[in-house]
Amino acid sequence: MSTRALNQAVKRNLDRFPADFLFRLSPEEKAEVVTNCDHLSGLKFSRQLPYAFTEHGAVMAATVLNSKRAAEVSVFVVRAFVRMRQLLASHRQLALKLAELDRRVAANETSIGSLVSAIRQLLQPPEPRRKRIGFVTDDDRAGKPGSSSDFIVRDRPARKHRAR
Repeated sequence: MSTRALNQAVKRNLDRFPADFLFRLSPEEKAEVVTNCDHLSGLKFSRQLPYAFTEHGAVMAATVLNSKRAAEVSVFVVRAFVRMRQLLASHRQLALKLAELDRRVAANETSIGSLVSAIRQLLQPPEPRRKRIGFVTDDDRAGKPGSSSDFIVRDRPARKHRAR
């Protein structure tokens, strides 16, 4: 069936094609369709804006056309739209799973960051212990709690100075 015959059938039965079944493309949409679809290059020089059918409009167009081929196309269109819905549903489920994964990663990001910083601290070699400077008492050597600090001197006898 030619495009001309389809357009005539649609015009004769406009009452079967409400706005949500059939609409005309805008000039910008027409240009985009011609650019994206090489087989529609003949549409480029047409003065008429083409019709576009929705899912229901495509089925309605097949019922308007009373031929065996139109019935076959109608069945094909219905199957194609069913398959497209299945693909969209699977993509929607994938998008939901990705969103959930993104939420989990965002929630764990701070935990992972603190874990990484703790690992980095463990990887750094410990600072060497310095030998303490100053007077050390027997209590300090023994490591008893409450021992004196490094620089406190306990009752020690006064040093005698030598005469020169």
